[in-house]
Amino acid sequence: MAVKFDTKYGITWCPGCPNFTILDSIKLALTNLTKKGYKKESFAMTTGIGCHGKIFDYLDISGIYGLHGRALPTATGMKLANPKLNVIVFEGDGDAYSEGLGHFVSIGKINPNITLFVHDNQSFSLTTGQATPTSQEGYKSKAEPLGKLGPPLNPLALALASNVTFVARTNARDLKHTSKIMEKAIKHKGFSFVEIIQDCIVFNLETNLKDKRMYKLPDKKRTKEQAMKIAMQYDYNLGKGKIPLGIIYEEKRETLEESYSKIQK
Repeated sequence: MAVKFDTKYGITWCPGCPNFTILDSIKLALTNLTKKGYKKESFAMTTGIGCHGKIFDYLDISGIYGLHGRALPTATGMKLANPKLNVIVFEGDGDAYSEGLGHFVSIGKINPNITLFVHDNQSFSLTTGQATPTSQEGYKSKAEPLGKLGPPLNPLALALASNVTFVARTNARDLKHTSKIMEKAIKHKGFSFVEIIQDCIVFNLETNLKDKRMYKLPDKKRTKEQAMKIAMQYDYNLGKGKIPLGIIYEEKRETLEESYSKIQK
């Protein structure tokens, strides 16, 4: 009998929100992993605050509902307290790249064996559409009626510069591919980061429907320089550059837990 990850709680995302597909993708990934020997009780999660964070109520695994921007240090503490856990983190682009940006860089350096999924719709949608670090230049909102100043952040380039050992991107609408990348990210030994490009059906509508610009990368090993070149193809502005999907970079490096055990000895 297949292990179930559904909960009894009613889902309150906007009808048609890509978060529904992200939820189905992680359920499929976890189900596939349990078929390969993983135990349901070995999975644990933490989230930030935002539309993405509601996934905490809809995914039946243990965890901690985190603070805004603080999901990564929470997850690191969970992993150090119980290294047998497969710790999964969900954050939004505002959550991860604004309040949580310092943690994102630091976690890349110390490399705990945890997995981060970022729901990126280029706006603070739960709080009515303010600009995030990945919002396009000139994006107008109630908080910035004259438009956002300065270019958007490229999180994949930052991840590579921060020595993150698994860097990938998916399209929320592609359930099968997203689930496949999620599964590989969880299985990776070290800090895994997957950015999930999604539309918001209420705010920052001009960034939606980017599918024609997306293409899937072949599965192959890449140098850091090759990966950076790929990451720079998309600058998060409107209509500029192709958007690569898939695993952009992966490497093996000593994890925080392995380093910590040496310190203990």
